[in-house]
Amino acid sequence: MSSHPQQFASDNYAGICPEALAAMTLANDGSAVAYGDDEWTTRASDAFRRLFEAECEVFFVFNGTAANSLALASLCQSFHSVICSSAAHVETDECGAPEFFSNGSKLLVAPSEGGKLTPDAIRTLANSRSDIHFPKPRVVTITQPTETGQVYSRDEVLAISAVCRELGLKLHMDGARFAQACATLGCTPADITWRAGVDVLCFGGTKNGMAVGESIIFFDRALALDFDYRCKQAGQLASKMRFLSAPWVGLLDSGAWLNNARHANACATRLADALEDLPGISLMFPVQANAVFLHARPPILDGLRTKGWRFYTFIGGGARFMFAWDADPARVDSLASDIRALALEEHQERVAA
Repeated sequence: MSSHPQQFASDNYAGICPEALAAMTLANDGSAVAYGDDEWTTRASDAFRRLFEAECEVFFVFNGTAANSLALASLCQSFHSVICSSAAHVETDECGAPEFFSNGSKLLVAPSEGGKLTPDAIRTLANSRSDIHFPKPRVVTITQPTETGQVYSRDEVLAISAVCRELGLKLHMDGARFAQACATLGCTPADITWRAGVDVLCFGGTKNGMAVGESIIFFDRALALDFDYRCKQAGQLASKMRFLSAPWVGLLDSGAWLNNARHANACATRLADALEDLPGISLMFPVQANAVFLHARPPILDGLRTKGWRFYTFIGGGARFMFAWDADPARVDSLASDIRALALEEHQERVAA
């Protein structure tokens, strides 16, 4: 039992959920064929095909940076470009990995509200240059939910994919928290991916109850040609692949992938609701998934740190709180109580002054 109070700075802080851990334990019984030729990897791949109601190609890698970077590299030549939001993880938090693994494909960055790309922004960037001296646009990537916790509706994804088809672009979805988007929208995974025109999805497991591991799902199977070689070359082919794939069996077969996301989203809503109408506190973005971004005056943020709370302020200077599958509602309430007390105290001091 951990002696450290639960923190909400990141959903990467969470441990392994019971369903994923149980599957890993079962996979640990005896030996199994290496490098993905095992029954667990087959079962996980088939579970994804059932979930998405499609004969997709499925691959497993260690982390989200590899998933996004290798997926984009498979869609691009080095003289191509990728259109993304200015807040996109591939632009701000992957240390140039998409450019590295594609041997130089350029990211074309669009200013965006809340991290969302729009059809107009895509069209503007794609049509900005057509001469041979500029990297040719080839792919659009969107994050679902965005880095600010905003969810693309099915209609929004359809509108983006329509522009992609019009301009001859492929559509990639960074779904590090894809489960949370499904929970918010109440739709099937197919409805906001291949049925809406998505070619490739990176489906996050680490932020939804797994110890490690992401899946890359090619709905356009032709795009997956030789992708297994790409994974091997990048150091992403696990020799004991069953331990990357088995947790997915546990998550998908039990329904935990969606239950975990629903709980995480509910905890974010719980915090936001508890802080409504507080002086000196405002939401930076609508709460649509498992993230809460708070704008608060510096004394309030300093007070939270003094009380031992951890959070990040790398997007717009506000405090970001992320909720995972194991978020304790009582701990969420403690955070809300501390924020409320600090906000009221700071407000009283300002009034008195």
